[in-house]
Amino acid sequence: MISILFGLTSAISWGAGDFTGGLASRKTGAYRAVFYGEVIGTIIILVVALIVWQPIPAWPIWVLSLVAGACGTTGLLLLYHSMTKGLMSIAAPVSALLAAILPVIIGSFTESLPTLLTLFGFGFAFAAVWLISQSEDGVKDILSHIADLRVPLLAGVGFGLYFVLIHTATRVATLWPMVASRIGGVLILIVYMTVRRETWKVLKVAWTMIFLYGVLDIGGNLFFVLAGQTGRLDISAVLSSLYPGSTVLLAWVFLKERLSRTQWIGIIAAMIAIILFTL
Repeated sequence: MISILFGLTSAISWGAGDFTGGLASRKTGAYRAVFYGEVIGTIIILVVALIVWQPIPAWPIWVLSLVAGACGTTGLLLLYHSMTKGLMSIAAPVSALLAAILPVIIGSFTESLPTLLTLFGFGFAFAAVWLISQSEDGVKDILSHIADLRVPLLAGVGFGLYFVLIHTATRVATLWPMVASRIGGVLILIVYMTVRRETWKVLKVAWTMIFLYGVLDIGGNLFFVLAGQTGRLDISAVLSSLYPGSTVLLAWVFLKERLSRTQWIGIIAAMIAIILFTL
């Protein structure tokens, strides 16, 4: 039960982070918002690691964590690239769905097959991730843009690999692998922004939302790690992948954005999935 609570908290934190990050992106640009948000998250988790001072893991754990962070951030860059092409209704559900499916497949081999009720829960959760991320014309968009699925699929692979690799790295430690993972992500962003010659300047009005995004994003990562440490990789990843639900609900409450019937069905499917995981 504690693993499920951690997984849900991860989804809420990540979803709220996407909401605040989205608001920051409107003011200063997506890549700058993500970069400075990740830097803030790195500083926070580094300070916590220095205060708590857990034993420093061996160098293979550092390498694995760096790769995990690089995979996750690469997935994020690919996702944003898809969105700049006007494919948000395709990119969000496809990448989130694959990010959830990959750990389920790997977890079936490394942690044995889940129970029948858990499998039904996966089905409802996958449907929830897909439906919550949809707009009213999402299915029509996907049918008319089949060829454009490649980049969102690669983004989902990046997210899924992050789930698997950071779960493996944090079996022996918690905070230092997260520090290494965040450093890996920041390095990828530095290279990308340098190559693209992106400006590093941020408007003052965006800093509050960037700071909130950084705190919430690193919080989502921490709770995902804790969920994996106290339970199964597959359940932790699937529950954490419900983060779009938190984002759309916050947009509904604070921005008065209307939720479609499809998204409400997805939210109900998510609730059913959570109930099945707890049985």
